[in-house]
Amino acid sequence: MNQKEIIEYINGLTGYEGYIQFSHRPIDIKKDVFIDQDPNVKDEEGFILEAHFFDGSNGVTIRQINDEWVVDENKSIVLNNVNSYYAVDTLEVNMAQIWTPKRDKYCADFEVLKLEKVVFVGFKKESK
Repeated sequence: MNQKEIIEYINGLTGYEGYIQFSHRPIDIKKDVFIDQDPNVKDEEGFILEAHFFDGSNGVTIRQINDEWVVDENKSIVLNNVNSYYAVDTLEVNMAQIWTPKRDKYCADFEVLKLEKVVFVGFKKESK
């Protein structure tokens, strides 16, 4: 995908919240963070370096690598092993660890859980 196509892809995500990071400036909470609203991204001088979105069970991670964007779609994310991290200002993001059983030659060829990836699963909401 090119820059225009990746922006169209992001703007087509309905029911997702998330954020984007442009290459040429810090994250602007008013323009780049979408909490409880669909993403609405405008094309800019720089390029989208990375973006993360979540709809309650499915996640999308976008990273710009060399001359292309890699889109990683994760379906039916299990929300265990979730940790919160401070992001920008007072905003906190939730990240989930995804573990996969794999055979390990160093464990007598038994299946062991291996960390596959860490994905964005929304923003930490205030407790009421």
